[in-house]
Amino acid sequence: MFRFENMAAFNYLWLIPVIVVIGFFFDRRSRQIVQNAIGKRLYPFLSSSVSNKKRTIKNILQLAVVFFFVLALARPQMGESQQEVKSEGVEIIFAVDVSESMTAEDVKPSRLAQAKAELSRLIDLMPGNKVGVVAFAGSAALLSPLTNDPGAIKMYLESLEPSSVSSQGTNFTEALKISKEAFERGGVSTDNIVKVTRVVLIASDGEDHEQGALDEAKKMADEGIRIFSLAYGTEKGGAIPVRDGMGFLKGYKKDREGQTVITTVKGEALRALAEAGKGSFYFATFGGDQTKLLVEDIGKLERTQFDSTMAVQYEERFQLILFMGILLALFEIFLGERRNSFRFWKGRYEVPPQ
Repeated sequence: MFRFENMAAFNYLWLIPVIVVIGFFFDRRSRQIVQNAIGKRLYPFLSSSVSNKKRTIKNILQLAVVFFFVLALARPQMGESQQEVKSEGVEIIFAVDVSESMTAEDVKPSRLAQAKAELSRLIDLMPGNKVGVVAFAGSAALLSPLTNDPGAIKMYLESLEPSSVSSQGTNFTEALKISKEAFERGGVSTDNIVKVTRVVLIASDGEDHEQGALDEAKKMADEGIRIFSLAYGTEKGGAIPVRDGMGFLKGYKKDREGQTVITTVKGEALRALAEAGKGSFYFATFGGDQTKLLVEDIGKLERTQFDSTMAVQYEERFQLILFMGILLALFEIFLGERRNSFRFWKGRYEVPPQ
């Protein structure tokens, strides 16, 4: 089977008529300038050493070089082979805390912004996995079902805001339940033969105000779902900014007594959650090694083959065409424009060729 991989390259063929027109125009223009400078009677004598035939050949070679280069750029292919491509990995749910406390700026630019950046980086470091996104605060919502499309996951991560859920607060129990449902809906069906490694990665500042999260984590661990946690924020804490519809800072959140609310990271709660879920806990620092350690820990888990597809590969045939273009270009460069033999005048006497 013969085909061109890059059909768009043929759009460059319009350069050939453009070169012809421009070359014709400048050739006439240069002749006219020389004739005006030295006169029409003297011009044939002074230009007698130039070979019009060689000039024509050089022009044809230039056009041929452009044609061969465009043809090579189109990547002609002939012959094909099939190769099996397997997709292996684990199923991961990113459960991201989008409560108002995650907008605190004790880490720059904010806890939530740092979490989104780190999780996007994590996707690049762990290709082949199926990933889903759950946003949670006082309630939880599945934003993206399990998919192996990294671009889609990054888009959902970027869209995370406190408005992604209907109620505020921090409810780990609800986040774990929604994550478990996401595995049951969009994950690989499991039985006595097929086993799938499943992971819930919780990114939060740890301020859980609800009960029952540890019991839910232990229950999920018994079912084979591992729970890892990432803590964002500082122990010193930070104020929760209040912004208008345009994103401009209006002030900071205050309690009923008018005091500025300071939110601090609760690493102990996230550590306990990871231990109950037979996973690991990491304290996130921007540009730190926690992402690398997390990738290593998840990489130690058993990987599952999700699907297998047959990819068709074609053999490239542009090399010979490209070589021909380069060869013609070199020939055109070294081809002169002078006649091989001609008579010239020295003073009043004609001198025969030597």
